[in-house]
Amino acid sequence: MDAITKTNFNFAGQISKYEGKVRDVYNINNEFLAIVVTDRVSAFDFVFPKGIPFKGQVLNQVASLFLDKTQDLVPNWKIATPDPMVTIGRRCEPFKVEMVVRGYICGSAWRLYQEGGRELCGHYLKEGLKENERFETPLITPTTKADVGHDENISKSEIIRKGLVSASDYEQLEDYTLKLFARGTEIAKQQGLLLVDTKYEFGKIGDTIYLIDEIHTPDSSRYFYAEGYEQRFAKGEKQKQLSKEFLREWLMANGFSGKQGERMPELTEEIVSNVSNRYIELYEHITGTSFVKPAESGNILLRIESNVAEALSKL
Repeated sequence: MDAITKTNFNFAGQISKYEGKVRDVYNINNEFLAIVVTDRVSAFDFVFPKGIPFKGQVLNQVASLFLDKTQDLVPNWKIATPDPMVTIGRRCEPFKVEMVVRGYICGSAWRLYQEGGRELCGHYLKEGLKENERFETPLITPTTKADVGHDENISKSEIIRKGLVSASDYEQLEDYTLKLFARGTEIAKQQGLLLVDTKYEFGKIGDTIYLIDEIHTPDSSRYFYAEGYEQRFAKGEKQKQLSKEFLREWLMANGFSGKQGERMPELTEEIVSNVSNRYIELYEHITGTSFVKPAESGNILLRIESNVAEALSKL
């Protein structure tokens, strides 16, 4: 199955199109968004020219599932999922920060800690932590939302001081973030997984805050297998995980970590297949259902265009 790395639709009422790292966002009458989750893959804020088959479908369907499973906690932007790779929802004014929440120290937080860093977004990290150790309570470690380049860690006090989010709105974002993380942790536990860390994005319509974009996907989240976690941690072994971190580790092993002057390695057919299988594996573990691949016959772009057009005609 070919990967979908580019779309160029022209829907009724379309005002504009924005291409993110992974998503193509179609603005419909400044009221709705039709977001196509492509098969593009990014790491260290760089987008690779080669896509990952089925990745977009996995991300879209996992996000759609969790938006439904958390709508009692916070209003969200979703209206419909008319295609396996598309969600249509309300157009919100996004906040200029992403709410990252960590239950364990790993990934970039661990790399910072290894380099001697003991302060993370206003939180002090105690001495003697070990990789993949669980925090006593989850830490909220926000980042800025960069249109171009890298997102940067930022503290709550800086966010409010710089006027990125008002103090009252930020308190609400923190409350929603912790409730969503607790729900995600609970659902993951039922499937034998640990939700390690994730990020949430929020926006507003009027005075109402909405959860937007994706939620609890392997692009926005990291999962460990619960079985064997304690034993692996005690021995200082790597955790068995479902996330994009293994791709980052492969890239770093091949001399690329997103720094200036580094040469981006080509994704081999083996790594592409491996990444695709990992995404499907996470989908099946987190949902408890089998992943259904689309029929190989037929044009995927035409299917998407037809499904979205029909859904938009009913709004």
